[in-house]
Amino acid sequence: MGVEIERKFLPTSEHWRALVQRQEFIRDGLVAACDDRKTRVRIAGARATLAVKTKRIGGQRHEFEYEIPVPDAERLMECCGTKVLEKVRHYIPIGEVVWEVDEYKGLLQGVILAEVELTDIDQRLDLPEWIGQEVTADPSYRKINMLRAASRWSIERPAAHAMDVAWLTL
Repeated sequence: MGVEIERKFLPTSEHWRALVQRQEFIRDGLVAACDDRKTRVRIAGARATLAVKTKRIGGQRHEFEYEIPVPDAERLMECCGTKVLEKVRHYIPIGEVVWEVDEYKGLLQGVILAEVELTDIDQRLDLPEWIGQEVTADPSYRKINMLRAASRWSIERPAAHAMDVAWLTL
């Protein structure tokens, strides 16, 4: 069991792109969600995982993640219906942390969020110049809420600018 201490931010520019060390395409399926707890299936390259995340308390939560066979993950994805997100995750090491910039595709096309996982709730974090508003505590930026908001929009919804997710407002 791990403890997840994560902070999320909105990038203010595309300067992060020049710092990317590696990237990967990820599909996340929401198997179940209730009261800020969730079970997620993920396929990233040739690796598949099932994760159970508990409710956040004091900025952290427990995360149980297990590797599963890719065919099992594919079947679970099918069961998720419209609750599947696609993104390219860009990894940017800066100092003692690795920033993960998620560039969403498909249903959330144009949404870009930067997040960083910390080892301690009080860990000092120096923000890169391309990092803007913190949205860690903003429920609009939780994946389940972004999915709900996006699914309410029709195909004709306005294209979201990469730095503007105002169309997600619930």
